[in-house]
Amino acid sequence: MPDPSPCWMIYGANGYTGRLVTDLAVAQGHRPVLAGRSPEVAAIAAARGLTSRVFDLRDPTTVRDTIAGCRVVAHCAGPFSATSRPVIDACLAAGADYVDITGEIDVFEAAWRRDEEARSRGTVICPGVGFDVIPTDCLAAMLADALPGATSLALGFDTASGLSAGTARTTVEALPAGGRIRRAGRLQTIPLGSLTRTIDFGRGPRHATAIPWGDVATAFATTGIPNIEVYVPMPRVAAFMIRCAQPLRRLFAVAGVQRALQALAKRTAGPSATARGTSPTWVWGEARDAAGRTAVARLRTANGYDVTAHGVIMAVEHLLSREGPGGFFTPSRLFGPRCVEQLPGSSAITVEVRGP
Repeated sequence: MPDPSPCWMIYGANGYTGRLVTDLAVAQGHRPVLAGRSPEVAAIAAARGLTSRVFDLRDPTTVRDTIAGCRVVAHCAGPFSATSRPVIDACLAAGADYVDITGEIDVFEAAWRRDEEARSRGTVICPGVGFDVIPTDCLAAMLADALPGATSLALGFDTASGLSAGTARTTVEALPAGGRIRRAGRLQTIPLGSLTRTIDFGRGPRHATAIPWGDVATAFATTGIPNIEVYVPMPRVAAFMIRCAQPLRRLFAVAGVQRALQALAKRTAGPSATARGTSPTWVWGEARDAAGRTAVARLRTANGYDVTAHGVIMAVEHLLSREGPGGFFTPSRLFGPRCVEQLPGSSAITVEVRGP
């Protein structure tokens, strides 16, 4: 039988999203260990009557020993390109299941490559248990089920939500890489703003542009569909300006420019509770097969940051009571293709198949 009060940890509890996860966890009766590299974590924990552990990720032995005894680590400290590997290493060594809230393509790909190692240790690795990528991953799974043999998959979302500092920093870091899609099973880089189409995300047709979103990794792992793109609404003029700015892409990789942009990103406060409550998200997906059939799925969720907080708690609760094999998982493969419907503010997923 599972331990009735197992230890689990939130790393990065002092960040915008980490605080949301912490407060939701406490409100639902959980007693997580709060952790992070900032001494601020200790004050946050003390104010809530929780235990804290302050450490950074540079010493593998310290990280492993500090999380030892925890059943699950919910990693909320990005950019995950810099922080995910040491936490995954420690989880595998300590026997703790790992979840995070990344949306970074390369982080998903790196985690997937550790599937065999995680299986051998009986440890779960499931990145992306927030808005990145629970809603879109569920749509991907539902579309693949509705249209077996689909050869292409497009996903997207429409929201007016602001960004947290962590999300802004991750976005800045990704600027030099340009856009990314999957073609014939392989990741490809394309100029930002170069791939566009008109999409009805759920509140009328809008001009949209492909972006480098985590689903080009996770939806492939979930469905095996070889061609994947992810879109967000973007006015034609904005898409054109981004496309024209592509020659400057290398400039964003210059260390001094990155430092300046990261400093600006750190000042981003993230949306207030009121703003989150008035900015839901419309999620859309479309699969096509060689016979000309099309399946379209739609879903409305709460604000992405609220989806993330509730998604982390759903993931932790599932893993604390789970008895099963380890390995790399996407959210829909671990929690089920309709798991997003369990989250507050989410509608039911609708799927419509069209064509011969």
